[in-house]
Amino acid sequence: KCTMEQGRYIIFTGYALKKYLGWGSIMGSFFDIFLQRQNCFHLILEETSMFSKKTTEQIKLETRPSTTRANSFYNNPKYRAWMYQAFLALFLIGFFYTIITNTLDNMAAQGIKSGFSFLDTSAGFDVLMTLIPFDTTDSYFRIFAIGILNTVLVSLIGILFSTMLGFVFGIAYFSPNYLIKKIAIVYVEVFMNIPVILQVIFWYTIFNALPIARESINLGDSVFLNVTGLYLPKLVGDSGSGYVYAAIFIAIISVFLLRRWAKKRQENTGEQFPLLPSSLALLVGLPFISLLVSGIPFHLDYPELKGFNFKGGITIIPELMSLAVALSIYTGAFIAEAVRAGIQSVPKGQTEAARSLGLKESKIMSLIIVPQSMRVITPMLNSEYQSLVKNTTVATAIGYPELFTVFAGSALNQVGQAVEIMFMTLAIYFAINMLISFVMNRFNQRTQLNSR
Repeated sequence: KCTMEQGRYIIFTGYALKKYLGWGSIMGSFFDIFLQRQNCFHLILEETSMFSKKTTEQIKLETRPSTTRANSFYNNPKYRAWMYQAFLALFLIGFFYTIITNTLDNMAAQGIKSGFSFLDTSAGFDVLMTLIPFDTTDSYFRIFAIGILNTVLVSLIGILFSTMLGFVFGIAYFSPNYLIKKIAIVYVEVFMNIPVILQVIFWYTIFNALPIARESINLGDSVFLNVTGLYLPKLVGDSGSGYVYAAIFIAIISVFLLRRWAKKRQENTGEQFPLLPSSLALLVGLPFISLLVSGIPFHLDYPELKGFNFKGGITIIPELMSLAVALSIYTGAFIAEAVRAGIQSVPKGQTEAARSLGLKESKIMSLIIVPQSMRVITPMLNSEYQSLVKNTTVATAIGYPELFTVFAGSALNQVGQAVEIMFMTLAIYFAINMLISFVMNRFNQRTQLNSR
């Protein structure tokens, strides 16, 4: 007689032949003869009766893996993800701790100072442009603050004007006027493909070619443009000017609330509120009324030529103008491409439906096309705004005192503590870009399509 193992092997082979060939075939007949010679029919009967008595559910239960291991801690996806993140966090902590400790040890061995105590020492050098009072005896921390403010100033100017240029030329691309469309195409293709640092140097060269102070370009004996910069009258507040500033603040808040109310009103009734004239009336009317009530508590400080240069008023140095113009034009070209892509993403059926309702082309663009295209434009705007902030570092080429130039440049050359200064500089640029990303992501959540 055959053994139990041989019998099971023969049985499973027989089942396979029965399934694919059938017992009535020639191979099935040979298999029957083989079983008879090996005296394995008693095993066949035992195994067949065993399988016939078991239901499908019983077989599944017998072959199902144990649930003890499946419910264990390391097999839970949630707990396993926490474990991986904990291991990664420990690895990063150890990695940076090793780098920092090795750096500090090497600096101490070479006699290089470390720490942030240098921020309290006197800088000993002057800065070309400051938004806060500064003297050469002030500390390096004040230099750090001046660099941040100058960086934020040129970034805000660049973001504002690049957005305006980008939307104007992006929409102009779809103009039916041949000349306007070609101007938009030329603007994008030219300024987008020239390195930003070359554009900065180009505009700086243009502003340096202006006449000297005594031969300034004069506009109404109040605005002067020359090689040293642009001079504008400065509005100086007197007693009672705080009421006017409060009225301006109240007007801005009122416009914001009016806009939200008008949007809800249109969603509920379908009627459009004249938001633009109402907003202008608030922004101009409230400050004007407070100005009259308080007796016009302001006076203008006009720039005057004294010696070889102008004194008084507001001075905009050529470095700031060159950097702001170059960044605005350069980034505006990329924003124009983003606007064009966003407008083209809106289905043509939207435009055709609006025209069938008799809407004007300006209304179609402002009320239908642009609002729907913002869900495509906003992520690209976020990227371009962050690139603009990072591109402000090219100001080193023309000497504008932004953060990288005045702190990571002049201050680093005098102090020599490169690790601390570069860490602070990197942290500020990271914080500014994260703030921009946060604001734009919140705006993107408001413009994205919500499915019902």
